[in-house]
Amino acid sequence: MNARYFLDYEKPVSMIGQGSWYIDAADKREAIYALQQGIDAGLSHIDTAEMYGDGEAELMVGEAIRGRRSDVFLVSKVLPSNASYEATLAACNASLQRLGTDYLDSYLLHWRGSIPLLETIDALEHLCQTGKIRTWG
Repeated sequence: MNARYFLDYEKPVSMIGQGSWYIDAADKREAIYALQQGIDAGLSHIDTAEMYGDGEAELMVGEAIRGRRSDVFLVSKVLPSNASYEATLAACNASLQRLGTDYLDSYLLHWRGSIPLLETIDALEHLCQTGKIRTWG
């Protein structure tokens, strides 16, 4: 195993990634440039979530990766309040739209909530089977 990357199912993923929590509070142009510079430096893992800036972070990440989606291992997260079967599907579709992509490399339940975990897992499995996400957690 290379010290800088571990091999995913298809592409190398940097062991250190770029997060986007509070990125919406930064200067938009500078934040997007910083994400792009990170990708150029080999930080292929970008983590975001629907809750970050009420979706604004996903919009910024989407702009940063436009034209270079294949260079990035993209992760987003669903809120526990959106973890029912139908709401998970809807939240994922909304994230995909904001990010300007047709799939996520990984989609995570942000933290455990009151919705039965098996219901969320069923939705995540459906998203995998339809190609909208590659992995989940």
